[in-house]
Amino acid sequence: MQTLLNIFRLGIKELRGLLRDPLLVGLIIYAFTVAVYVSATAAPDSLNRTTIAIVDEDQSQLSGRITDAFLPPYFVKPQSLKLHEIDDALDQGDYTFVVVIPHNFQRDVVYGRKTDVQLNVDATRMSQAFSGNGYIQQIMQQEIMNYYHKNSTLTTAPVVRNRFNPNLTRAWFGSVVQLINNITMLAIILTGAALIRERENGTLEHLLVMPVTAFEIMVAKIWSMALIVLAATGLSLFLVIKGFLGVPIEGSLWIFFVGVTLHLFAVTSLGIFLACIARNMPQLGIMMILILIPMQLLSGGVTPRESMPELVQIIMQAAPTTHLVEFSQAILYRGAGWRVATTSFIKLFIIGSGLFFFSLARFRKTMVQS
Repeated sequence: MQTLLNIFRLGIKELRGLLRDPLLVGLIIYAFTVAVYVSATAAPDSLNRTTIAIVDEDQSQLSGRITDAFLPPYFVKPQSLKLHEIDDALDQGDYTFVVVIPHNFQRDVVYGRKTDVQLNVDATRMSQAFSGNGYIQQIMQQEIMNYYHKNSTLTTAPVVRNRFNPNLTRAWFGSVVQLINNITMLAIILTGAALIRERENGTLEHLLVMPVTAFEIMVAKIWSMALIVLAATGLSLFLVIKGFLGVPIEGSLWIFFVGVTLHLFAVTSLGIFLACIARNMPQLGIMMILILIPMQLLSGGVTPRESMPELVQIIMQAAPTTHLVEFSQAILYRGAGWRVATTSFIKLFIIGSGLFFFSLARFRKTMVQS
């Protein structure tokens, strides 16, 4: 009972110390509000007001329908160009796409003859060029099908159904990924800063003469900083992601927060270990760069892990962020329950326990040296 009381009181001390640090408080607020919103809306992967021009050499009803099909917000109003103006327009960066509809296009389509439409793409605008190519082909094919629906060769195109994100809205993906990244980053920063602050202020020596153990000090720092991140995660999820961005949450939030708690147990322990090695905050920041960026890039949040080398997939099984991304996407996007998330939770508990005892051993050694 005395151990629990010590852990509780030391944790309250950590919370008070954090509230007296306006820089860290401001970082928490920014990371879970502005950073999440900006990441979801500022750099869309889907098309948004893309510039396009049409070289209509056919001047037919079908070519006019195709021209009118490029609508906002994906495209700005298509501009008309002449064939000899294409190169200069692309060189000057006036348009991302230029579509050339040849002579007798409508007639060739009606009679089932082979005809080619040329699509010129400014590939320096890589994200728009990649996704826009598919958009334009689908739009043109759909207009031809609608106009000449009786042509059997044009009615066999597959119907595309996007599960869990019907309109491929990037905000649904970007906001959750940014939240996941910020959970890991802030958990490491806050626990690391809590220990370094003790060392820089000279209060770590005061703790050594008190009737508390290294275990109690470490657990107090972990639960207090994890509680702050967990509360900020909840506010960000409800106010920013679900409120301002309108992202639908399919699964149980209770299951999600259980998983986040297990993840915080692991990464806060990692933060303690890094703070035991670093002597000041700049050193902690450098070590975080070496660890945090690979964890975020290779966790599966940005690109699927299946597309990575097999060795990387095996190594990243030991990273807590891999399992956080796995169960977060399953719960929040696909509405998964305990049956799907249990495996990730068990792995997180094992990883967290290993990091905790490894960090505790290092922390005890640091206290002895102090």
